[in-house]
Amino acid sequence: MAFLDLFVVALIPVIKTLLITAVGFLLGVPRVNILGDAARHHLNNVVFYVFIPALVGGSLADTVTASSIVSLWFMPVNILFTFIIGSGLGWVLVKLTRTPQHLHGLVIGSCAAGNHGNLLLIIIPSLCEESNSPFGDKLACSTNGQGLVSLSMAIGAVYIWSYVYNIIQKYGNLSGKEVAKASTISIDCSGKTLDMFTENYTQSLLQSRRSSFEDCEAPDDEYDEVQEHNIVPEDVEDKKVTMFTKIKRLFNAFSDKINLKMWLTPVTIATIVGLLIGVISPIRKLMIGDNAALRVIDGSASILGEATVPAMTLIVGANLYKGMKKSSVGVWLMIGILAVRYVALPIVGVGIVKVAHHLGFVGSDSLYRFILLIQYSVPPAMAIGTITQLFEVGESECSVIMLWTYGVAAIALTLWSTFFMWLVS
Repeated sequence: MAFLDLFVVALIPVIKTLLITAVGFLLGVPRVNILGDAARHHLNNVVFYVFIPALVGGSLADTVTASSIVSLWFMPVNILFTFIIGSGLGWVLVKLTRTPQHLHGLVIGSCAAGNHGNLLLIIIPSLCEESNSPFGDKLACSTNGQGLVSLSMAIGAVYIWSYVYNIIQKYGNLSGKEVAKASTISIDCSGKTLDMFTENYTQSLLQSRRSSFEDCEAPDDEYDEVQEHNIVPEDVEDKKVTMFTKIKRLFNAFSDKINLKMWLTPVTIATIVGLLIGVISPIRKLMIGDNAALRVIDGSASILGEATVPAMTLIVGANLYKGMKKSSVGVWLMIGILAVRYVALPIVGVGIVKVAHHLGFVGSDSLYRFILLIQYSVPPAMAIGTITQLFEVGESECSVIMLWTYGVAAIALTLWSTFFMWLVS
């Protein structure tokens, strides 16, 4: 296929994304204020807790089987490479540009974490629908593409909330910022410390951070009185700690250490459920297919999932309005971030995927290889803005970075998509 034809195929989905983003941007302007802070708050709630899990879980259940999941093992490794290489290049960048200490975590995170889900959910199906697409049958391409991108989104979310989250937290602590308003709140309750993660991980929900302490019961006054007089109740006397209690305590301590609630986002839970349905044959036969007894559940999830892409794109556009404000992001720093995301990482990615394909780690599926390649050329993940707001570090600077990186993505992503399609076709 001619390079110009591939360029047109790659350009169409990007233009669609830009148009919807522009609508979101206009809706977020204060004069219009249809997608103001309150509206984004509620729409983000629905997208994060309903639309995305429905899309991810349904797509994986439809496309992933026990035999196919084995061939996808390289995807989490590939995404991990993007994070490690990107963070390394970001660390070099902050040293070369002498970036202020409190922005180190933001810059490194922006270079490390790419938008491996939301943006690809728009681009991949659009590419499949084009008549000159090199990925074969439109329906099969779209279905398989959504499944692969859903898996990519879930893996990326785990890496962001475990790896990038801790990087930004570390540099936020070093800069002397108060971390008491961050993602965990410690409360002493009945002799226990409860670590509670904020209810939402998306940007707009951060404006109303709150914790639910309903499980935290005050100590019983009568019990305190008994303790003061050193009287041991009969039902407590000679009470032995059971093995179950010990295991529960160890699990609670472990979950506090790794912030388990932070990892188990709705997207991650939907991924686990979708994989279980797809891999376990009896459940798959029960729920997936035209003759399945519970096919109505899969159909309902599919309808909900269709609302994900337009809703997310409108929110991205409305959030980018914040990037119009002034910040301390220097010109050379911004150029460096763009160079890392749209020059260095894609070049390295081509080498890694080519070597993996040569060694037999990646099969001959052109769509799968294309998604592995494009994971190196996407703009930063929007979740970075969420994390910066959690720690109140570099919020305005993050908006500027998002504005420029997503603006340049219109050109860079089109060119790289064209080259990647030529490479795998």
